[in-house]
Amino acid sequence: MRIAYLDCSSGISGDMTLAALIDSGASLSDIQQSIDSMALGAKLSVSQVRKRGFRALKLHIVAPLDPVHRDLEQILACITGAKLSPGARRIAVRIFERLAKAESSVHGVSIDQVHFHEVGAIDSIVDIVGCAVAWDQLGIEQAVASPVPTGCGFVQIAHGRVSVPAPATAQLLKGIPLAKCNLPFELTTPTGAAILAELIGSFGPLPSMQIESIGAGAGTMDLEDRPNLLRIFIGSSPQDSTSVGISSDTVVELETNLDDITGEQIGFAIEQLWSAGALDVFTTGIQMKKNRPGTLLSVLASPDQATRIEQVLFQHTGTLGIRKTLKQRSILRRRHIQVDTPWGKVDCKMVIHPDGSFGFSPEYESCREIALKHGLKLSEVIRAIEPPKESGL
Repeated sequence: MRIAYLDCSSGISGDMTLAALIDSGASLSDIQQSIDSMALGAKLSVSQVRKRGFRALKLHIVAPLDPVHRDLEQILACITGAKLSPGARRIAVRIFERLAKAESSVHGVSIDQVHFHEVGAIDSIVDIVGCAVAWDQLGIEQAVASPVPTGCGFVQIAHGRVSVPAPATAQLLKGIPLAKCNLPFELTTPTGAAILAELIGSFGPLPSMQIESIGAGAGTMDLEDRPNLLRIFIGSSPQDSTSVGISSDTVVELETNLDDITGEQIGFAIEQLWSAGALDVFTTGIQMKKNRPGTLLSVLASPDQATRIEQVLFQHTGTLGIRKTLKQRSILRRRHIQVDTPWGKVDCKMVIHPDGSFGFSPEYESCREIALKHGLKLSEVIRAIEPPKESGL
């Protein structure tokens, strides 16, 4: 199992996290391509810096002036229209939804009425979406973090001067162990807190793991008593030899019978389900009462996304009822990689089977794009793709 450990001894922010993930092996060029697909005009770069003698990467974002205060719907529309993997899209959506819930709670308004200020700016959107892309690219399946310091004192936000941690940050940090720190700075930002709240499964010391890479992301300030950086350890956790490459989780299966909408409407609903973070969507032809032909629409979702998926089903299918079942599933360990071809890089997936052997498959959309661009047969592109000698798993 791919595992990550976040050493948050100097706090955490979105740019520190993204820089550390890039330093751990995530591809900056791939992240930039995903950001470009959002048409925000943002350009990313990194540089090596030193924080109290320790090397780290500093993230730089150049973006247009952006006075717009976006709401959740606008940001989700931006993410939905971006060229992201399903996993990266799901992570980005979940982080912004968690931010919206925190803002909703502290301001006493509904989620639909929340307007993001600092975290709705282009650089914050880039931080979160970039982290989602990098997290998915590195294939992280489980994450642990150290207790996090917030700092103290005051910080100026759109609503005025507030004490540290800022209200939304404090709401996001509920249930997360905090480390005492008397430095008069905001060490943990709302974006950093949302990343912790959404992606970290447990908190404590470095877990049992075999370290493969270590990334360090630098903060902006220079602190007096510690290097201002976030370290991320990426590696694998020990596995029983009888279950090599297998992990398990719980999913919710939602299903509904449809017989009064067109195929085009079902297709549109499926598109919305994928955008909402569904793990899988599929249909089955069925025979309904009075011998009417119908369609069984089935969706798999993570438990925390089930309510959102249910809302999409009601909104876009007109169904009057949805059946829900909790199910356990076993998952082969996998990793998304890119393979060189005569026509450019192609996205592929590598998996490890229980017997220790490896499986390899090119991604259809990536092969299709190359075939259309160069006037090739799809089969010709697929035949040209060879698995790498090193599995990377």
